[in-house]
Amino acid sequence: MPPAVSERPTRIRVQLEHLTFNLRNIRSHVGVPVMAIVKANAYGHGLVPVALHLQAQGVEQLGVAFVEEGIALRQAGVTVPILVLGGIFGPQVAQFITHDLEITVSSLDKLRQAEAAAEAVGRKAVIHLKVDTGMERIGVHSYSAKPFIEAALASRWCVVKGIYSHLACADDPASPMTLLQLERFLEACAHIERAGAPMPIRHLANSGGVLHFPQTHLDMVRPGIVLYGVLPDPAARATVAVKPALSLVSKVVYFKVVKAGNPVSYGATWAPSHDTRVVTVPIGYGDGFPRALSSRGDVLVRGQRYPIVGRICMDQFMVDIDHDSAWNEDEVVLIGAQGGERITAEAVAQAAGTIPYEILVGLNDRIPREYVSVEP
Repeated sequence: MPPAVSERPTRIRVQLEHLTFNLRNIRSHVGVPVMAIVKANAYGHGLVPVALHLQAQGVEQLGVAFVEEGIALRQAGVTVPILVLGGIFGPQVAQFITHDLEITVSSLDKLRQAEAAAEAVGRKAVIHLKVDTGMERIGVHSYSAKPFIEAALASRWCVVKGIYSHLACADDPASPMTLLQLERFLEACAHIERAGAPMPIRHLANSGGVLHFPQTHLDMVRPGIVLYGVLPDPAARATVAVKPALSLVSKVVYFKVVKAGNPVSYGATWAPSHDTRVVTVPIGYGDGFPRALSSRGDVLVRGQRYPIVGRICMDQFMVDIDHDSAWNEDEVVLIGAQGGERITAEAVAQAAGTIPYEILVGLNDRIPREYVSVEP
């Protein structure tokens, strides 16, 4: 028999107890049911393991972006309600119904597609109406939503479970846009009251809304990145206590002394001013670790912070440890804590000139994930 393949030293660790802690604190803060957003591989944390864990914690609803994500969850044994948040594609609509997935209906045309698919399979579609209050992405404009809402309420083949919109600026607590969007959304919902129909679940608050705008909590909230313990924006306030659930770690695989003036990595963009010690770490932009961190990011080795030097390669990068010591197989922390130091996803994003969402969801499946159920 061939020898067993050893595990890759680079890995993502997901602390499930931190997800539990975050969900509990968000629930306490908002006082309404939670739709946990698990799209984009649960923000890089792993779609199926995270969804199953949240289901075990009694989460009321899950949200995904695409029907394929919803089907994967159903096939993995997830039974809680799942809303597909993205715009629907006509030929796929029947799959929503057969897999018991709730549909975002964002126009009269999409409503007719859902009705036709439901009638064809002989089973009613569960839908959420999408109202555009300022994103200009998908959804009927709030100022022209009346005919759309009335048609959905009158549908024989669609059950209107929810009505929602998406906040464009809630990550910034000082932005006036959020309260304007709330006003527009409530005006659209008033058409349901005037029609004498029961009010469906109104949901509006994303992570920024959860943190900063209690007026937007309504009947359900949709936390995404804050559920994973990361703030959505440098302007965001930590009004809910959360813990980051994800760590990204690797190991030293090579050590060498680089002479003064000898450039390191592609393009010869960095060279030491004096003889220095450089270690190599086996992870790169091929794993989703941003090349933009070249000579800008830091890592932790033996509890100390050291700079990434030279350009990050597809599978490796180099770190200058100066005159300090490191050994092959020493742990390297790219996101997470070691000793008394911590590197956050927010800090990595700032160094890379992007947002923490992109850092997390960019970590691809080439990196194995491990799930820890108790505090380390």
